[in-house]
Amino acid sequence: MKNIIIPILIATSLFTACTSTKKIKVEDTDTVFANTITVEELKKDLYYFASDAFEGRETGEPGQKKAAEFLKSEYQKLGIQSPLADDNYFQKIPKSFLPGGVKETENVVAYIEGSEYPNEIVVLSAHYDHIGTNGVDIFNGADDDASGTVALLEIAEAFQQAKKNGTPLKRSILFLHLTAEEKGLYGSKWYVENPIFPIENHIADLNIDMIGRIDSAHENNENYIYLIGSDKLSKELHFLSEEVNTKYTNLQLDYTYNDENDPNRFYYRSDHYNFAKNNIPIIFYFNGVHEDYHKATDTPEKINYELLHKRTQLVFYTAWELVNREERIKVD
Repeated sequence: MKNIIIPILIATSLFTACTSTKKIKVEDTDTVFANTITVEELKKDLYYFASDAFEGRETGEPGQKKAAEFLKSEYQKLGIQSPLADDNYFQKIPKSFLPGGVKETENVVAYIEGSEYPNEIVVLSAHYDHIGTNGVDIFNGADDDASGTVALLEIAEAFQQAKKNGTPLKRSILFLHLTAEEKGLYGSKWYVENPIFPIENHIADLNIDMIGRIDSAHENNENYIYLIGSDKLSKELHFLSEEVNTKYTNLQLDYTYNDENDPNRFYYRSDHYNFAKNNIPIIFYFNGVHEDYHKATDTPEKINYELLHKRTQLVFYTAWELVNREERIKVD
């Protein structure tokens, strides 16, 4: 997550594909595919993505480029295509758009087309950049935001399993791995100003930024997640989110940072905000700041993988409902 200073005042196996013309109900399928999201895969991918091999993933630097190639290769393995021409998974962002001294960089994009409303797109986003090195230490960003990055990969795999199994996915899904978040939300800013699809076709953005740790306010109750922005543009999205959580994951949904008067102003500090500015309903999933935030000590062994798993499933279930509900989510 971008660090800014703002004054306070401001089944045992997948079921056989249905061959009838009858629509498969959401409740008959979502748990099956949610269960393809596993603690083991999240842990394996996070230990790799937050390793020294990626040199802290600083925007425009070799480690970030290597991270982008890794994400591309993962989507290719899953058989999830790019929405860009020539199977190009990289949405290039020119140096001229970025702050001084930051080199050209790229968002990584993958896409599953919907079967009934392909022009309606649910965006799932997470930034994959971090803050690099200081010449001595590597800032691996296990929570910020390797946790969101690997969660997004697992969610993508679950949706792809559904597609392969013949389960209808009504709307399209854009898996958007954003760069330059730590430089000032430039990856998401570039995307909304240069969208791959018409901006009005994007019906919601579920943004995942830091979901692998526990903050000091929840040391005695780790079964939580902060939700920010769910009711800002669509009360319908907020109620949907609440219902999904009650039905499936039963996390404590903490809205502390959703307060308009929150001095931390987290609503403005991650990539969902550029979607919200374009009147696209959003939910920001966040575990809060901890003692290792933006330090070299934000490392994989400190992640709570069971909790990361549960939070990832919550995002999947919420996305599943947005993708498969009869009506597009309404903006208030």
